[in-house]
Amino acid sequence: MNRSLLLPLILISTLVAGLNYPIGKMGLSFSSPYLLLAIRFLGAFVLMLPFIISLPHPKRFMPWLKIAMIGFFQSTLVLGMIYFSMHTITSANASILSSTNPIWLVLIQSLFLRVRYRRLQWMGVVLGFVGVVCTQGFHFQFQPGTLFALLAGLCWAIATLLTKHWGETIHTWVLTTYQMGFGGLFLVIASLVLEQPMFTLQQVSIFQVVWILLYLIIMSSIVQFVTWFYLIKNHDPAKISSFLFLVPLFGTVGGWLILNEALHWYVGLGAIFIALGIFFVNQPSRKKENKTLSSPIPIAENTV
Repeated sequence: MNRSLLLPLILISTLVAGLNYPIGKMGLSFSSPYLLLAIRFLGAFVLMLPFIISLPHPKRFMPWLKIAMIGFFQSTLVLGMIYFSMHTITSANASILSSTNPIWLVLIQSLFLRVRYRRLQWMGVVLGFVGVVCTQGFHFQFQPGTLFALLAGLCWAIATLLTKHWGETIHTWVLTTYQMGFGGLFLVIASLVLEQPMFTLQQVSIFQVVWILLYLIIMSSIVQFVTWFYLIKNHDPAKISSFLFLVPLFGTVGGWLILNEALHWYVGLGAIFIALGIFFVNQPSRKKENKTLSSPIPIAENTV
């Protein structure tokens, strides 16, 4: 991979992911969250389908079931909870809290997969949770939006584990496209069951609706995934993933610039702690003597 392209591609991917929060919140002014996400992912699926139709597809039922499960966690639960959380918390806080997925990943692998981590990485877990408390103004309260954003980070970690274990035998672009398609279908069901579907043009202009939808479909769902998977494929995933701390930073600044959300000093302090936590968590773990134990999984190979 041309190293001169590395930093620009990382900045493109993380910037798009970060701006997805304030722009997604703008979309909530004319659409209910699950319906908006369904339009986003199904639109991206339709646009990408002609480009991947000639690639190798799974021929058995089980791989398709695995793709559907990844889509359920990655596209339905993660994004659904993030968008739902922005009804009661700012897009900045949603971006920071949901970006705790590397911390959840360490806890899951340590508790359930018997993966050992160094003290430096556990220090990262502690710093990450300190950062979460800081973003809430040092009086952490489990408001509905706060809880949903944290659960989004947990589901993101689960989706990363599923993608790592199940995605190795499925072509990357086939997996990406169809997991968005399945995720979009699940979101349609969620919209019909869990909310009153709403899409109105009464409070916003048609121009604003069109550009928000184009951004979510083309930039957030296609450009971001293409760029990110290109980076993962051509570089060390663990090192690339350590740059994900830029996502909540761009999300926080984007919420301030685009939505005029208050930029409190303690939110910035919390972002710094979380950034340090994610950086330390991404440090290579000690190799285990027992080769039967699984190795740590590169953190957050997919972004929001």
